[in-house]
Amino acid sequence: QVQVVESGGGLVQAGGSLRLSCVASGNISMFNAMGWYRQTPGTQRRLVATVLSDGTIIYENDVKGRCTVSRDNDKNTLDLQMNSLKPDDTAVYYCKAYYMRDYIVLSDYWGQGIQVTVSS
Repeated sequence: QVQVVESGGGLVQAGGSLRLSCVASGNISMFNAMGWYRQTPGTQRRLVATVLSDGTIIYENDVKGRCTVSRDNDKNTLDLQMNSLKPDDTAVYYCKAYYMRDYIVLSDYWGQGIQVTVSS
């Protein structure tokens, strides 16, 4: 199995920055990609940024230019640097480790989620 643990959330004022960190452990052969997602009450979980198995990085349009995701394959970590935060960025952020082949997700493992609150 794979365990995924997030850290680094909290409360920040609008315009500020936060860095979220994620580490995956366990059977590391069971995933080859990682990503950050977020969810607000009553909505579906949405992609923030992900690093695919071939190293391609995809960002949600709303965070492009404000966020940078970085993966350390040796340490199985995925960091998300978020700048110029807005109240609309308030959400629970989840890290996902997943296995993909031919751009199809075959299995995934989620962390418990971490709250990010941006005050106006």
